[in-house]
Amino acid sequence: MNSATPGVPQVPLLDDDTIAFGDEDNANKQFVHPYIVFFHLIFRGAAIVVYILCGWFSDSFIASFVLVILLLSADFWTVKNISGRLLVGLRWWNYVDDDGKSHWVFESKQVINRVNRNESRLFWMGLILCPLIWSGFFIICLFGLKFKWMLLVLIALTLNGANLYGYVKCKFGAKENLQSATTDFVKKQLLQNASSFMFAQPAPPTTGNTGVI
Repeated sequence: MNSATPGVPQVPLLDDDTIAFGDEDNANKQFVHPYIVFFHLIFRGAAIVVYILCGWFSDSFIASFVLVILLLSADFWTVKNISGRLLVGLRWWNYVDDDGKSHWVFESKQVINRVNRNESRLFWMGLILCPLIWSGFFIICLFGLKFKWMLLVLIALTLNGANLYGYVKCKFGAKENLQSATTDFVKKQLLQNASSFMFAQPAPPTTGNTGVI
């Protein structure tokens, strides 16, 4: 069941974003959609790496600019149309009614237990950390007076920020105070990821069967 605005034309989520009957054990697997997780992270990560290293391999600003924009565009389309649906059961989209008015729709699947925890953690971590990294690049460009690179960083912030805004609104709903909800959610995700890496306990050693004589 999806939560959406009344009167909005319903478009079903992708068929394979739920766990079929008898496949409930998939929720406990490390990754149910490993290729989706890979492409969720690779484009935005590659855009950051190319931005950092482009000056070492090419002196052409235009070539670097175009390459980063292509990676950012591929990331925006992938995150908005594929990884959000499959990894966390969320979707945001836009439609135009008969009167020519544009409407934004934010949907959330109600069946939370079908979302893989590892995939959800990586989804939100990539969605939150990358805009923070681009924000750091913006500050560097601002104080370094690198205005041509600042334009590229602003485009990256717009594309990354649009997906972050859309999915946070899907997560918490349109009626909540989005600013406070976003702040609390970002803090929660950062603390969760930090604690999972710092306090992860190793698996207990397996021992053979012993008997008492």
